[in-house]
Amino acid sequence: MTDSMTAPPRELQAARRPGTVGGRAFARRLTRNLLIALLVVVEVAPLLWLLLSSFKTQSEFVNDPAWSLPGKWDFQNYADAWSTGHVGLYVRNSIVATVPSLALIIVFGTAAGFALEVMIWRGRHQVLLVFLLGIMVPSQMILLPLFRVYFQSGLSGTMWPLIITYTAVGLPLTVFMMATYFRAVPREMFEAATLDGANMLTAFWRIGFPVVRNAVFTVALVQFFFIWNDLLVSLTFTTDDDLRTIQVGLLNFTGQYGETAYGPLFAAISINVVGALVLYLLINQRIIRGLTAGAVKG
Repeated sequence: MTDSMTAPPRELQAARRPGTVGGRAFARRLTRNLLIALLVVVEVAPLLWLLLSSFKTQSEFVNDPAWSLPGKWDFQNYADAWSTGHVGLYVRNSIVATVPSLALIIVFGTAAGFALEVMIWRGRHQVLLVFLLGIMVPSQMILLPLFRVYFQSGLSGTMWPLIITYTAVGLPLTVFMMATYFRAVPREMFEAATLDGANMLTAFWRIGFPVVRNAVFTVALVQFFFIWNDLLVSLTFTTDDDLRTIQVGLLNFTGQYGETAYGPLFAAISINVVGALVLYLLINQRIIRGLTAGAVKG
């Protein structure tokens, strides 16, 4: 009776067997690797199909199956997209609209997050709530009033409507995220800077902004993709063909008789997608560190 009481249960003995533990670990690794492989296929297959399709001719798009390979590797579609399709002009317009908007969003959003989270003043929580309410306003509701304001102020026909609109739409989310990141910064750093004679402006530029630079990269990339991939705002406020951004310009790839020029169109999409992908791969480590920093509570 004593032996039966001291002996471990059969389930515990089976769990302690090396073969059982190794088999379960192998099954978990196999399941994980299969899920990762499936995710890679889902992500890479459309990009690969897009790049291969950018080398096809118009007849191959019309007559051959969608999954067929191109007959020859010819970069004529890219040349046509860049010259005849004016992709170079559209990319330049997108850069002109994106860079100033992104700079204003980062500077004003980071400064507002610093003021709302680090500085102590009456009503700061209510102001942060106002910025949160701005996230809930759909951008479609403000397009018509903004179009009238821009037209009456003489800004139509320039890039300023895009820059102002992108900045206004991107600020609420940026302020909320930067306030969250500043919440994780130890207050002792700012207190020590104040004791050393630094004012708030110096504390922001010398301490606050460098400390959250990884978070700035994360927010900047989120806002960059929002601005770069925008179609609705750009289509509403760009009335001139010379002011169209890359997303609006992709709508204009038509042939001699009005049919869609699939080869140059896929080439232009490839230029757009690959450029954004390369940018993400260059700064993805900073983005991961920024997301990790935002998950820490001070």
